[in-house]
Amino acid sequence: MSKNPQSTNHIMVMEPGLFHANPQTMATNSYQHEDEGELSSIHEKAVDEFRVFRDMLAENGVVVTTTKGLPESPDDIFCNNWVSTHLNEDSSPRMVLYPMLAPNRQIERRKDLIEFLERTYKDVQDYSEYEAEEKFLESTGALCLDRVNRVAYHARSGRSHDDLAKLWCEKNDFDHVPFDTEHRGKPVYHTDVVMWIGTKLAGICSECLTDRSVIDRLSTTHDVIEFTNEQMENFCGNSLQVIGYKDGKTPEEMLVMSAAGYNALNDEQKAKLDEYYSTIISPKIPTIEYYGGGSARCMLLELF
Repeated sequence: MSKNPQSTNHIMVMEPGLFHANPQTMATNSYQHEDEGELSSIHEKAVDEFRVFRDMLAENGVVVTTTKGLPESPDDIFCNNWVSTHLNEDSSPRMVLYPMLAPNRQIERRKDLIEFLERTYKDVQDYSEYEAEEKFLESTGALCLDRVNRVAYHARSGRSHDDLAKLWCEKNDFDHVPFDTEHRGKPVYHTDVVMWIGTKLAGICSECLTDRSVIDRLSTTHDVIEFTNEQMENFCGNSLQVIGYKDGKTPEEMLVMSAAGYNALNDEQKAKLDEYYSTIISPKIPTIEYYGGGSARCMLLELF
């Protein structure tokens, strides 16, 4: 295993307390849709999709810790946005807490969850005070991390402040690679919608980039799949490499990409995935994607 492994076998997920489209995030998230019909029906469908996805991870030998969301936090199913975990240079664990743009997302940083995580992650960095300055950095939504090579890719948006990204990189010993995007007349709200990074393969939506410098940098360390805005809209960029144990003994790098994302890829792109991954975990989560404007990667908090 690399001194700085790209992926982990342990994932935290959060079953929503009341899932629906979050009106406080629609101004920055172009991929959400307003609620249609009864909220209870939307929520029930989302919970069913969540549970099937969670079980798929476990069936592939991924260790899953399940937590429970609150009714007043419609986006807390996307639990990778307020916290991240890391391994320090001496392999000790670290937890980082983040400032969130929407008030009803700021309350996702719950005291009970922080205390639960602090049992393992006693080294804590907390950037949440920057909310008072209206500076936001929404965790691994804002920073797509090449953990092996210690590079943080950062798509600028209202949810990822340049100064905070630079500060994070300085404190965590990562190179900062910022870049700009435009789709539907505004920046893509999160970096992890634009791109994903595995140990040797990465994917990125090149069509939304204002220039190709970020692809040039990414190509120095990875084989790269490029995809279109239409493919990004189907969330193929919102993917995550995890470690599974299919036989209970042998670790395997697997890619998590929703069924919509995977089905949006062409044959050549799928063939490239097959060169690196024998297992692709592809949950069907249409309700979560349609109303939440996020997908599989957003639902997974990596526990290192």
